[in-house]
Amino acid sequence: MLFFRSEERAREWCSSGGYPLRPLVSMDRLWQLAREWYESRLRPDARRPQPGEMREIFGRLGLVGDFWDPHSDAFGGGA
Repeated sequence: MLFFRSEERAREWCSSGGYPLRPLVSMDRLWQLAREWYESRLRPDARRPQPGEMREIFGRLGLVGDFWDPHSDAFGGGA
């Protein structure tokens, strides 16, 4: 995960290094994602969200597309 001041700076960095631009997420959205993803972590029965639950969490936050689909080849760093 990389942090940039703006979308423009992220685009410049990707362009200068020849990296594809991945979906950009604001700090507010990232905080929302972390809160939902880890809300049950302190419970004894805590577990990682399953693919269907992941899609629901991402969808509620407006994170859509192949990059956010756990069944997609793009999930986890692919193109």
